[in-house]
Amino acid sequence: MKTKVAIIGSGNIGTDLLIKVIRLSDSLDMGVMVGVDPTSDGLARARRLGVSTTDRGVEGLLGMPEFADVDVVFDATSATAHERNSALLEPHGKLLVDLTPAAIGPFVVPAVNLDAHRTATNVNMVTCGGQATIPVVAAVSRVAPVRYAEIVASIASKSAGPGTRANIDEFTETTAKAIEVVGGADRGKAIIVLNPAEPPMIMRDTVLCLAGDGDPELIRDSVERMVAEVSRYVPGYRLKQQVQITPVAADEPLGTLIDAAPRPSWKVSVFLAVEGAAHYLPAYAGNLDIMTSAALRTAEQLAANAARQRVEVDT
Repeated sequence: MKTKVAIIGSGNIGTDLLIKVIRLSDSLDMGVMVGVDPTSDGLARARRLGVSTTDRGVEGLLGMPEFADVDVVFDATSATAHERNSALLEPHGKLLVDLTPAAIGPFVVPAVNLDAHRTATNVNMVTCGGQATIPVVAAVSRVAPVRYAEIVASIASKSAGPGTRANIDEFTETTAKAIEVVGGADRGKAIIVLNPAEPPMIMRDTVLCLAGDGDPELIRDSVERMVAEVSRYVPGYRLKQQVQITPVAADEPLGTLIDAAPRPSWKVSVFLAVEGAAHYLPAYAGNLDIMTSAALRTAEQLAANAARQRVEVDT
């Protein structure tokens, strides 16, 4: 039996997620699409696909008879809105998958730490840049200590909607924190670039790690295996070129990046591209595709774990 889900937010991310649930998931079933704009394309598309909708936000969702059958709620609104939505939904015992930078629940990057949070009730999907780059930082840190990690996420300006633009500060803060908490870096930094180039470019990500003692070949192999793992749920995720690893020169100034000893041994540079699956948005919107793909994978695993727990209780 499939798990019923609701999606809050009928914009680009919510609508792409709607399509993914319907087309790709063997275990999730669309229950309700929630918005606040009755004329939004997301709500209209959901209705055409036979999905129940409300344009009265979370209050409307709570008043619908379909809400009783919903077990998982995706929030694809904004950081501020999620704080309110979470408070309204918490008494109802639903699993929340947060696609905003609100970070009320633990950070989850499926290829890195989903197993550690299978019993969480409100998980945060970090940011698009975090989903693309934190797996690489984690891959390096599992074979060599990462003293400093810096990521630059470049996305097409056309793929950044009002929600993304309103949450730029939260994006950098949340991603930097998750680089440390999930990626394992001693210190993290995140930068986002909205590229206005025409035609629009697909998402590009650069990861720089200053790593301690470790075998360069083991580092390279770990990164390549992690990229392969992420591409299992984000098919358009790939390395743009071979992982670059160079020694850190003894006289290279690092005082602004690293406060104390030990001094790193290696500079690891990884260049990534993320092409979207174009389920709803153009292929250049890989930044949205990686968020919705990661959220879908997370919800499927959380729902499966909740179902197993119910069986164990019943038996």
